[in-house]
Amino acid sequence: MKPAPFEYEAPTSLDAALDLMARHGADAKLLAGGQSLIPVMNFRLAEPALLVDINRVAELDFLRQDADGTLRIGALTRQRRLERDPLVAKVAPLLHEAVPFIAHPQIRNRGTFGGSLAHADPAAELPALAVALGARLRLRRKGGDRWVDAADFFAGLFTTALEPEEILVEAAIPPAPPRTGWAFLEIARRHGDYAQAGIAARVTLDESGRCREARLVYLSAGDAPVQAREAARLLAGQELSEAAIEAAAEKASRDEIHPPGDVHSTPEFKRHLARVLTRRALRKAAERAREAA
Repeated sequence: MKPAPFEYEAPTSLDAALDLMARHGADAKLLAGGQSLIPVMNFRLAEPALLVDINRVAELDFLRQDADGTLRIGALTRQRRLERDPLVAKVAPLLHEAVPFIAHPQIRNRGTFGGSLAHADPAAELPALAVALGARLRLRRKGGDRWVDAADFFAGLFTTALEPEEILVEAAIPPAPPRTGWAFLEIARRHGDYAQAGIAARVTLDESGRCREARLVYLSAGDAPVQAREAARLLAGQELSEAAIEAAAEKASRDEIHPPGDVHSTPEFKRHLARVLTRRALRKAAERAREAA
């Protein structure tokens, strides 16, 4: 199929892009990598009157570290750069570990960090990672901007906190505390397919080796990234023993995720996968945290 007719603009500055969004609002759609938007338009599930191509807005393509250790990622940063840049591997190893799971190299060459977040596909890796990493997202409109925690950004299926006139311009990922371990795991029928279940896990140990904080965030587990807060609370103050890990995995998979069924697997099977992945991820994250102590 072909998309419905639309107008096209390709601004070369963020101010020009913001001006277009202010004038056209919900009638306009932003084009970044286009890996999700173009197929949707081809199926006429989206019919914007105006397509605003921001690929020439060079100021949105950056990757840098602040003096306090915060990693800043511009919305137009390509996913392939996140996979290969040594700064990401050093500062946000969870992100570095997970990016190769995103589709295929050809997709990552074009797909952008901000585009994936704004699309808000609950089966995508980057939204879950943003929540697991405690990222803050900067949303800009003509005349001002605001910061939103990633945990509050994803409102539902393909729905975010973005207003029609706003553009997601960057993400800020705070440095991990000392003695923090991480793990990203997913199961898909074939590499590059959407995951049937996936988890991004982080654990931070205190000086005695007990869990000070844990974060468990699931993809393909609901209408948005699902953070298993109650399961994480079960781990707080505990040694990360097999019993504690099993209790957290059971709590998260039974009570906190709500995976939809599809032609390949039932919700019950996805809960089983999530339980298995949670065990594996927590073991790996705990081991890495102990090594970092």
